Amino acid sequence: MVVATRATLLLVTDFRYDEQAREQAGAVARVEIEGTSLWDRLFKELPTLGTLGLIGFEAHALSVKDAERLSNGPGTSWRWKPAGELVERQRVKKDAGEVAAIRAAAALATAALRDTLAAVRPGGRQTELEIAGLLEGALRRYGSEAHPFPAIVASGPRSALPHAHTSARTVAPGEWLLLDFGAVVDGYCADITRTVVVGARADESQRALYGLVQEAQRRAREGIRAGMTGREADALARDPIEARGFGAAFGHSTGHGVGLEVHEAPRLARTAADPLPEGAVVTIEPGVYVAGRGGVRIEDDVHLSADGPVLLTDGCTDLVELV
Repeated sequence: MVVATRATLLLVTDFRYDEQAREQAGAVARVEIEGTSLWDRLFKELPTLGTLGLIGFEAHALSVKDAERLSNGPGTSWRWKPAGELVERQRVKKDAGEVAAIRAAAALATAALRDTLAAVRPGGRQTELEIAGLLEGALRRYGSEAHPFPAIVASGPRSALPHAHTSARTVAPGEWLLLDFGAVVDGYCADITRTVVVGARADESQRALYGLVQEAQRRAREGIRAGMTGREADALARDPIEARGFGAAFGHSTGHGVGLEVHEAPRLARTAADPLPEGAVVTIEPGVYVAGRGGVRIEDDVHLSADGPVLLTDGCTDLVELV
């Protein structure tokens, strides 16, 4: 647990992170190691920070049980107040080093995808789990520090599930294969989705569906600007999809911020009225999902610079047919 005052940053942790905390926090924080109860140690250290009075806590990250610990804890010299994502709002604008880390994560993710698609057998007989294993192994080989989320590999009609869990289903020729995955470099995430056709040339309906999503995605990633609202950015991708009668098949938001977490502020959604900050990095990921037939999603990461959108992923979104 961390307490930040104007003068001190206090980090309370346990034996497992003793050496790691001192190394990573360096001179930034005062590190206190506790062998039994972190909460007891927190309440013991709070008086050493001076007269605090009102202390904000991260309500969105605290369980009911832990909130009760705060309200029932010892001492009466301070009061607790729910605080709304104060730290997260400070992280929205990315500096040059952060943007470089996201770009590096995107580059290695692209390399891992290239190797994975080269290993997909066009004749089928591979399961989604096998392909996910190839992808996750390649991400590690190229240097990803972690998987920011379990890779989504969904085929055929299962590609119509926007957040499908990778399954033991065997991929058949002529089907959609959707891959949604990420990589981490220096703690920063990249988030990419590509949808391909395996084992055959795409048919006319597949080409039409893919072309619609590609058009919407390109329109949004090229037209987005800092200062427009999240709602306006969402509309860049949503309007052409709705105009073609597929509005109901695009039920999620167009994108989200990405950084130390793979999902963070800001949001590109119909309900997002706040302006997009200059310096933010966001995903652009429209999708159209047809139950029983499958779905297409295309996702890239974009930096909202002062001069306009800067693509951090490769932006190679032409339809790939693995034949």
